[in-house]
Amino acid sequence: MLSGRNEIHLDKPHPFPGKLIVVEGIDGSGKSTQLQLAHRWLESIGHTVFFTEWNSADLVKAVTKKGKKKMVLTPTTFCLLHATDFAHRLVYSIIPPLKAGMIVLADRYVFTAFGRDVVRGCDPKWVRKVYRFAVKPDLAFYFRVPIDTAIDRIVNSRAAIKTYEAGMDMGLSNDTVESFGIFQGRILREYAKMVDEYGLTVVDAAKSITEQQRVVRQAIDNVLEDYKKPRAVAI
Repeated sequence: MLSGRNEIHLDKPHPFPGKLIVVEGIDGSGKSTQLQLAHRWLESIGHTVFFTEWNSADLVKAVTKKGKKKMVLTPTTFCLLHATDFAHRLVYSIIPPLKAGMIVLADRYVFTAFGRDVVRGCDPKWVRKVYRFAVKPDLAFYFRVPIDTAIDRIVNSRAAIKTYEAGMDMGLSNDTVESFGIFQGRILREYAKMVDEYGLTVVDAAKSITEQQRVVRQAIDNVLEDYKKPRAVAI
């Protein structure tokens, strides 16, 4: 992505004045709710914040949607499509605000791929190489939740569980809820491996929203100790 002294990799701190804070966790972990609360809090105390989310490039999203509908995506194709989307997101939605000194909040990051794609059958080392150009987050939260709790939250908050969210393309079960439990349970095991590998900050997502947010704000405060607000923002 960058060259020379400014080359960036996931295994070393980025050179930008802004801060990158990401949230990770399986579907039903409540990570998005916590990020939204953190977003409002940061803005309320005077910070300039930029929000970005997984699978957000319009062109790639359209191709992925068509592939999902026809059920023709192999694990490798699925991985590369999301990597393409992430590259677009990094170049246009993450690096510019970081350069401008903003706080970037990302709902899902490369760790989502390290979980989902590996569970779908991709080699862990290969997936990590695909995303080696990623900026290292200043803070990465992992909202750890029991699979039964995640299932209850999803079932009680939606009309239906999405096909790929439940891993139905993998033939794990003919029952959507059961397939969801198996698929997301395997992703949980991959996240467990990433905690030490990437220094993820674990939040007990089974606790109350208030208790989780208290942990989130304390961790963010610590990360922002050496942060200087930009005088003017121009992306």
